[in-house]
Amino acid sequence: MKLLDLFSGCGGLTLGSKKAGFETALAVDIDPILSSSFNINFPGITFLKSDVSLLNHEILSDFIPDGVDGVIGGPPCQGFSGIGKGNAFDPRRELLKEFFRVVNLVNPKFFVMENVPGLIFPNNKPVLDQALSTLGSDWEVLGPIVLDAADYGAPTKRRRVFVFGFNTSKTMSLSLEDIISGTYPRTTVRDAIHDLKGAYQGKDGLWRYKRKASSPYSFKMRSASGKFSGHQLTKHKHEVESRFARVPQGGVDPVGKHKRLEWSGFCPTLRAGTGADKGSFQSVRPLHPDDNRVITPREGARLQGFPDDFIFHETVWHSFRMIGNSVSPIIAEALLKNIANGLEKYAARTASANTEACALA
Repeated sequence: MKLLDLFSGCGGLTLGSKKAGFETALAVDIDPILSSSFNINFPGITFLKSDVSLLNHEILSDFIPDGVDGVIGGPPCQGFSGIGKGNAFDPRRELLKEFFRVVNLVNPKFFVMENVPGLIFPNNKPVLDQALSTLGSDWEVLGPIVLDAADYGAPTKRRRVFVFGFNTSKTMSLSLEDIISGTYPRTTVRDAIHDLKGAYQGKDGLWRYKRKASSPYSFKMRSASGKFSGHQLTKHKHEVESRFARVPQGGVDPVGKHKRLEWSGFCPTLRAGTGADKGSFQSVRPLHPDDNRVITPREGARLQGFPDDFIFHETVWHSFRMIGNSVSPIIAEALLKNIANGLEKYAARTASANTEACALA
C-alpha cells in the first residue's frame, strides 16, 4: 500500500511506515534543514520541498497519478504546545487544516495524524474539531487519543495525540483497539545506549563500536558496517562539568535544568528547539547517566528510535531539531503495522466474498 507523507521532516513516520510494510509514494516538507538528509536516508522516495498549503489537485496528480492508500503526517506542533507561548495567532496552527484539506483532495482509504497533547487542550481543541469537520460524510474518525511511545517499545516517554480516519466508501473502519493494541517490550535507557560507551572516532570522521550490543534493542539499532555518525561529544567548561557531577541519576541540574538520565528508566521527551526564524533557541538536552555531559545526537537518535545508519544534519543543533521534531519510528511502525494488518484482512475477506458471489452466479 502506498502513502503520502506530509510534513515529513527527517522521516520518523516515513521510517516507521516502511518497517510496517508501506511504500511512501511522495513525501512533502518545506523546511530545508529538517529535511536536508531525507533523500540520503530514503533514496527511493520522491521528496517534494513545498508548502503543504500550496498543494493542489494538479500538483498531486503529477506526483501521485495513481493516488495513495493512506495519508500520514505530523503538522507543526509549536502553535499547540503546552510548554510554548500558546500564541493563538501562530500561523503554523493553520497547517493542521491543510493536512485535512489534502486528505480530501487525495481521497485515500485512511489517514494518521500526529501532534502534541496540547492540541486537545480546551483552547486548542476547537481548531482540531473545525479541521475534522471538513472531512466528508464517508469518513469515520477515531480519536483524538494520547499515546506514549514508551508503551510501544521506545526508550523514551513521548506522549502524543493521534487521530485516525477511515474512508468507508473504500474500506472498512478498524476499531481504535485494533490500531493501538499489542504487547511490546519495556526498553530502558541502558538497553538503548549503554553499548555506545567507549565508541571511538576513526580518521574518516565516523565512529566505531568498542562494546558488544548490550540488548536486543541495541543489536537491532546497530549499523551493518560497524560505523556511524553524529556521536560528537560536547565539551563543557570545567565548572559546568563539576556542576553536572553533582547531579545524580534522575536528578536535575539546578542551573541549566538538564535532567540526568537513569539507566533503568526512560528518556524524557526530547524537544526540538527553534529555527533561526524563531530565535535559534536550543532545547535543553538530558545528561548522560554516567558521563558529565549532555547526550550526543546519536544517543538522542537511539533514544527516539532511529537506527545508527540513519543520517542527520552535520551540526549538533540541527540534528537535535530533526530528532525532537520527529515522530518516533517505533510507535509509527507499531500503529501502522496494525492498520496494514487490518486493511489486508478486510481486503482478503472482500476478495473471498466476491469470488463466492461469482461462483454462485
